[in-house]
Amino acid sequence: MLLLAVALLLGCAKPLGKLPIFHAGSLTIPFAEISGEFNKLYPDIEILAEGGGSATTIRKVTELGRECGVVASADYKIIPELMFPNYAEWYIIFASNQIVLCYTEKSQYQAQVNADNWYEILPKKGVTYGRSNPDQDPCGYRTLMVWQLAEKYYKVPGIYQKLYGAAGDMMRPKSVDLIALLESGDLDYAFEYSSVAKQHNLKYVVLPEEINLSSKQFKDFYAQARVEIKGKQPGETITLTGEPILYAVTI
Repeated sequence: MLLLAVALLLGCAKPLGKLPIFHAGSLTIPFAEISGEFNKLYPDIEILAEGGGSATTIRKVTELGRECGVVASADYKIIPELMFPNYAEWYIIFASNQIVLCYTEKSQYQAQVNADNWYEILPKKGVTYGRSNPDQDPCGYRTLMVWQLAEKYYKVPGIYQKLYGAAGDMMRPKSVDLIALLESGDLDYAFEYSSVAKQHNLKYVVLPEEINLSSKQFKDFYAQARVEIKGKQPGETITLTGEPILYAVTI
């Protein structure tokens, strides 16, 4: 589905020249594969793919004025919020995902952690866990939404407050930045997309559908979560509401 969506867009490109693509960090491996397939059809086009947090990726166009042929975001919502009407007029949704909790054999309590107790494991003394910056990367604000929804699902008040800003709470610009820290043992756990966990052969806890933002069935439950991120202009904010994870692409 991802290959089809992007191929339709790239198929309109000129047969010669360079094609800059700004994409979500979680799409790095898929877009590398797509670029290889595309170059089999158009070998004279140089694809300049650049991954990053989706909000940061979009701001490269809207704030830094960089030229780009294709923008692929891990959250379809921020394309209209940050790009319409001056930089884009439409988008195509092409993929879904879910939030999981990744770990390794080096992680503390890795033999005990599961979908029923992860929120009790993370606050333990000495345990470190990573998330991405919500102002730069959708995985970051979606992680905060998962924490909010966990309080309602498990009926345990205070989960969000215990996790947010705690001694073990580590933040990086984008979710894929956490992988090296996880693999080196500098992090015990990291909140990632399931696709990224699979691409990097990481162990992970599958969170309940009621909180992992994967299912249309629970869209009303997800809508109880809200996170503010930076808006188009300095000092502005955008309030994002929880909903199923959907990726989108625009040109």
